Amino acid sequence: MITAGLKLTKSGGLALIRDGRLEFNIEIQQLDNNPRYSGVQDLETLPKLLADRGYDVDDVDEWVVDGWAGTKSGRVLDVEVAPYLETGSAPDPALPGHRGTVLLGGKSRPYTSYPHVTSHIAAAYCTSPFALRGEPAMVLVWDGDAFPRLYHVDEGGRIEADGALFPLIGDVYAMATQHFGPFPRESGEGEPGPHAAGNLMAYIAMGTVKDEIQAVLRTLFHEHFEADTPRAREYRQAVVGCGGAAEPSHRYVHAYLGELRERMDRLGVGDADVLAGLHDFVEKLLIERLVPRMRARGDGPFNLCFAGGCALNTKWNSALRAEPAIREMWVPPFPDDSGSAIGAAAAHLGRADGLRPLEWNLRAGPAPVRHPHLPSDWSVSPCRPEELARLLHLTGKPAIVLSGRAKLGPQALGSRSILAPAVDPGMRRLLNEVKQRDGHRPVTPICLADHARKVFDPGTPDPYALFEHRLRPEWVDRIPAVQHLDGTTRVQTVSVDDDPTLTTILREYHKWSGIPVLCGTSAGLSGSGFFPDVVSAMRWGRIDIIWSDGVLYRRVRNGSE
Repeated sequence: MITAGLKLTKSGGLALIRDGRLEFNIEIQQLDNNPRYSGVQDLETLPKLLADRGYDVDDVDEWVVDGWAGTKSGRVLDVEVAPYLETGSAPDPALPGHRGTVLLGGKSRPYTSYPHVTSHIAAAYCTSPFALRGEPAMVLVWDGDAFPRLYHVDEGGRIEADGALFPLIGDVYAMATQHFGPFPRESGEGEPGPHAAGNLMAYIAMGTVKDEIQAVLRTLFHEHFEADTPRAREYRQAVVGCGGAAEPSHRYVHAYLGELRERMDRLGVGDADVLAGLHDFVEKLLIERLVPRMRARGDGPFNLCFAGGCALNTKWNSALRAEPAIREMWVPPFPDDSGSAIGAAAAHLGRADGLRPLEWNLRAGPAPVRHPHLPSDWSVSPCRPEELARLLHLTGKPAIVLSGRAKLGPQALGSRSILAPAVDPGMRRLLNEVKQRDGHRPVTPICLADHARKVFDPGTPDPYALFEHRLRPEWVDRIPAVQHLDGTTRVQTVSVDDDPTLTTILREYHKWSGIPVLCGTSAGLSGSGFFPDVVSAMRWGRIDIIWSDGVLYRRVRNGSE
């Protein structure tokens, strides 16, 4: 049985599951240097994506489409899809919200569409250790254009909706950058840039949480969103999950942030403190509303899956994981819409007997594209991973690494990355300059898993870099490039099971330097996905060393490398 899952809108792509195993998930944003969050622009792209991987459209037994059109019409590329979340027309997230036909490969083919939240529920639970063990779990889904919503998946994989925790869309985090901080001001027009949420999460390290800010935030939150007033009721009714600037609720959130701006200006509070306070307020609100809702089902503690774009917030993830009511927490490496095609297909596979564990591998993205002709100012030579590690140590310079198939999700995790030594305190500044990022942005430490507890606190396994850690005091001066301004780090731990090639690089680098850590940050054009090929990285021109699957490319400058 071959099931193809489609996500046509934001972070669109095609996932193929064969007999319960994920064969691949191709995100449009990872192809051809496309912009981040790219959707499918033409349905005829899909037969080509299949053909490039040895499949034909006729090989697919079931087509499943994620339920987010991005518009109130409910259609995208003339394909009608299910609603964003469970509604009167689709009250059960476990059941299809729409069925229809779509023209693919010259034929009309039946498809099934599930609500968008269903793809998040299924992608999170079906890839979790809870599904493998046949255990129940709570699934928290918080997307940009929806309230945080809680679901329960029982031992049989059956989904039950528990409703919204509170009326605040996840986009409030990124939208705050349009009112506070050193970010471009659009005053409510358009959408925040692709790095807005991550930039804010880094920037708040320069702020301080203050009681007077928390009091204002809580008062305004109630007045704008939860009160029994016409304005608050209109807001709650407006959240329909259309997406982006088309979402009517954005007007109400900008009004909230605008009034917050006025109050803070009158109090003379700095932007960094306001944003730190906003982050802390939402974090506490999330926990204080989530825990009682879970305990309504029993004493706990509970397994928790977290999905949706908000699950990329490492600080919220860490705060949730530390809550005693949570026994174990799972955040997939593709919690945002990059996992929606996978989730749509997984949901359909569980339509009759409940959600089941999915056999999957993190390296299920596209392989690097090979070009027969390279620019003449680059030398080419064979190079084993061990030799790359020695080069990193001896030169102290960064290298672009394009290794094997891309990893799933929005983070490069060493496969489409810039790797660099962490021993130079100026390396973070250099990498931020190379990537044209603000200087307060951190870089990820990539650490051998069997050394992580020695270097970081807690240093627990974190192969997808989705939780916070802190450098142990004796390591602060040894790897200064990876400590953030607030003393935290977002560690990626690596073992042979996670990534044999990256493990080999780290082990060899450790042997030469005594340091089991390298800096890692994604490699790609600003505002775009990862580099799909070596030539793209060469044309970018900001790093002189590129390594890809056993081949080293070095820029030749004035007759020398």
